[in-house]
Amino acid sequence: MHLVLHGRLIHGGTARGQALVSPAPIGFLGGVDPETGIILDPDHPLQGQSIAGKILVFPHGKGSTVGSYTILRLKKAGAAPLAMINANSEAITAVGAIIADIPMVDQIDISFIRSGDDVSITDARVEIRRQE
Repeated sequence: MHLVLHGRLIHGGTARGQALVSPAPIGFLGGVDPETGIILDPDHPLQGQSIAGKILVFPHGKGSTVGSYTILRLKKAGAAPLAMINANSEAITAVGAIIADIPMVDQIDISFIRSGDDVSITDARVEIRRQE
């Protein structure tokens, strides 16, 4: 399967990698280890998995505005996602992507993307490749 989606550009750039899809919002402050990228929140469906080096797909962020700086810490530690795709971004995640220079797009129907899909982002264009 090959699918191309177009969303709203939050922060430009290009990235290609394996998707990690979360059905639930992500709170970066306290919910993600800023040194390893591992999701720490015990109530999160991806608890124990690392977002490092992935195309992180999730509905939206949640929590404290300090979450933006947690995204920057992830980038500095080499534990950040390659890119982020949201259904509907909010200011915390958007600011984090901008200050950490992580490509980000929203207004994407994330139900089309599965964990493990090969996903590439070029600005607001999202390309999904899946072996069927």
